[in-house]
Amino acid sequence: MESAAGTPEEGTPDGATASGDRRARRVVVDPGGPVLVEGPVEVALPDGRVVRSDRFMVAVCTCRRSGTYPWCDTSHRRRRR
Repeated sequence: MESAAGTPEEGTPDGATASGDRRARRVVVDPGGPVLVEGPVEVALPDGRVVRSDRFMVAVCTCRRSGTYPWCDTSHRRRRR
């Protein structure tokens, strides 16, 4: 796993995850929407917590409107009347 600065975290050789998986993850940035990441993923939050999702594709919220932050719940979409 890598730190926010992009350097391997302490205790993980060359950025390998605990399971030893070193394959590249695909990340898709959707303008005005979430960041889609091929899972499983771990997200380090500003308060120090680490949350994990084992799903095959994860939508990470970038607008911070989500009620399930850091996971996207489509709160970024404009509501139509």
